[in-house]
Amino acid sequence: MDDQRRAPPPSGEATSSVMCQLVSAEGENLGAALYLPQNVGPPQLQEIVNHLLHNEDKLPYAFYIADEELAVQLGAYMQQKNANVEVTLRIVYQPQAVFRIRPVNRCSATIAGHTEAVLAVSFSPDGRCLASGSGDTTVRFWDLNTQTPMFTCKGHKNWVLCIAWSPDGKHLVSGSKSGELILWDPKTGNQLGTALTGHRKWITAVSWEPVHLQSPSRRFVSASKDGDARIWDITTRKCVISLTGHTNAVTCVKWGGDGLIYTGSEDCSIKVWETTQGKLVKTLQGHGHWVNSLALSTEYVLRTGAYDHTGKTYSTPEEMKAAALARYEKMRGNAPERLVSGSDDFTMFLWEPTMSKQPKARMTGHQKVVNHVYFSPDGQWLASASFDKSVKLWNGITGKFVAAFRGHVADVYQISWSADSRLLLSGSKDSTLKVWDIRARKLKQDLPGHADEVYAVDWSPDGEKVVSGGKDRALKLWMN
Repeated sequence: MDDQRRAPPPSGEATSSVMCQLVSAEGENLGAALYLPQNVGPPQLQEIVNHLLHNEDKLPYAFYIADEELAVQLGAYMQQKNANVEVTLRIVYQPQAVFRIRPVNRCSATIAGHTEAVLAVSFSPDGRCLASGSGDTTVRFWDLNTQTPMFTCKGHKNWVLCIAWSPDGKHLVSGSKSGELILWDPKTGNQLGTALTGHRKWITAVSWEPVHLQSPSRRFVSASKDGDARIWDITTRKCVISLTGHTNAVTCVKWGGDGLIYTGSEDCSIKVWETTQGKLVKTLQGHGHWVNSLALSTEYVLRTGAYDHTGKTYSTPEEMKAAALARYEKMRGNAPERLVSGSDDFTMFLWEPTMSKQPKARMTGHQKVVNHVYFSPDGQWLASASFDKSVKLWNGITGKFVAAFRGHVADVYQISWSADSRLLLSGSKDSTLKVWDIRARKLKQDLPGHADEVYAVDWSPDGEKVVSGGKDRALKLWMN
């Protein structure tokens, strides 16, 4: 193999082979450049990559040239693009999920129960349970087998604006418009202790400490319109650290896998905090207007902790911590955790906060407010939803623009990925959900059914189902 790799082909064959350099998604060359025959296509490239990486279990890969997927043989590609044979072709290989998620295509249940708009929906980390928060001040847990309400949790005095499952699946926290936070036991629907108070204005976001850093889950961070973020300990039921420094409302917060907390604010900055004493590590500046949304490249493994598509369960917190750590390390690889921010200034920035205060890329193209940003579970893609009615797809490593998905006829509020990173879901003010095919770059499924604006969507981590909720007060479950 090695002699073949570097030796130029005999003169007669020069036209029948193409000089190719295989490159990882992070930009690292895989071995030296190779002369490959023109009849080589994705199946042969897959074998070559598996061979060069010494993969014992053969993995599926997709191949990209200049951010476009290679679907034909090299010769046909060279002809299509009228490419120069003298130039080395850079082929990026991207590992694909070994399992496939089927697109949802029907509404399997419309569940009534909430008496006001549904403002937040979220599946548990193992995908077996579902919670929702509503303007009717309740949190509800739903039985996914019978598709009926399991518990209605009363305790808040005002709208429930956000909910978050602990990554070990044992708790759910909800934050309200009055600024208090309540912990719930998903098994019984009971409130755990009294409400956690301290924030002076409404809660905008909540994020739990990753389970690979602490198991069982103990701490979470809340962000508020009052300009502060607070870290709470659920065993002592107290605010242990107050993260103060923003000069305006904190709109979003993420607890990263390396133990740092990221907050985005209406003061146009993003702040990075360490979590033992709550010291400010750095401030990321660049946005010209409010920061609305933050996403981490590792978010999917942080959210699901030890749970993966195999449905394995764990008997001890230590076992869970070890499994979660292995998943996190595999997902992150040697690269730093990446952060993306979306803003009212219509732009997004891609950051590597542990490496630099300067953004890695500025992403422009949206014509209106960027409302929600989200990395794909494998971290290779990044999606953004905007009030300009479009969803845009970007390269999750370089921040380069890849495609725009158009079809919604009003603001797009929220997006969610399928576990295999092949499909993207969006919910809109136009009352529809849409499923987009990432590789084909087009609409896969249109899901009308809601009678009004869709505020919240989530795709279950096990990939089996989608939930949506909104202004019409109904919760809809979608399946294949």
